[in-house]
Amino acid sequence: MEYRRLGKTQRMVSSIGFGAWGIGGDWGSVDDAASLRALHAAADAGVTLFDTADVYGDGRSERLIGQFLRERSGEALFVATKMGRRAPLDLAQYTPEAFRGWVDRSRDNLGLDRLDLIQLHCLPTVIYYRPEIFAALDDLVSADAIACYGVSVERVEEGFKAIEFPGVASVQIIYNIVRQRPAERFLAEAARRDVGVLARVPLASGLLTGKLTKETAFDESDHRSFNRHGESFDVGETFAGVDYETGLALVDELRSLVPMGATLAQMALRWILMSDAVTAAIPGAKSPEQARANAAAADLAPLAPATMERIASLYEERVKPLVHQRW
Repeated sequence: MEYRRLGKTQRMVSSIGFGAWGIGGDWGSVDDAASLRALHAAADAGVTLFDTADVYGDGRSERLIGQFLRERSGEALFVATKMGRRAPLDLAQYTPEAFRGWVDRSRDNLGLDRLDLIQLHCLPTVIYYRPEIFAALDDLVSADAIACYGVSVERVEEGFKAIEFPGVASVQIIYNIVRQRPAERFLAEAARRDVGVLARVPLASGLLTGKLTKETAFDESDHRSFNRHGESFDVGETFAGVDYETGLALVDELRSLVPMGATLAQMALRWILMSDAVTAAIPGAKSPEQARANAAAADLAPLAPATMERIASLYEERVKPLVHQRW
């Protein structure tokens, strides 16, 4: 496992993290015992970064991670959680009192006196133009309720605006083979400002695992079933905004580029880590096997220049016209 510094947090974390949306039960049914085994398998493989949110399973994900932390007491693990989606996406809801209440709830769920990192959870763009929002987060740091704060964003514009605030330690942004715009300017600017970058949706909702087909059936509670056109939230969260058929066709082109002994998913994760400005990719896992396979991506050799060039050309030809300017 490789470890990188998460910006202004000053903490070293694993370059492959554990995304805990799935174990909250929002992607179909899950078994808590299996989820805990997946968390332990990830830690055994060297993963130290665990990303969750207060709304993943209405706290279920946080509570599972809290149990996991108790079972790994004494280890240097880092938990990033998020807040802001428990209320309507309305500026009037984002008050210092609301922030403190959400933070306290996450502290209770996780069993922590102080949160390692709280992130604003994909809030409306106007939030990033309101200094009082970030002043409220500064107050939570001063009160020792949180160690650091960051943001999780939908759009590159939001990331640029957020990092103008000096207290922002990290930005979580969708970055993967089919969403390459952050590499255009944002990653370099984040590095210049010493802001950590967490690459979320790194496998494009499973698309880049190469395991999905036209016949794949998704549970009705799975956003890959009900949000393909943005019916419930930003469509960029589902398959990274690429329509399913286009994505499957691209995956077929990528298969020939996978290094010997690796999987397509591991190549996709290693592609993200080719940028030194990215602190970590945070793929999800529901089983120990998935967790171990994700972690192993950090051990792959750097991708060959010819592979990187082919991936870039496929993006330019097949995907960029569809997603690049939207997010």
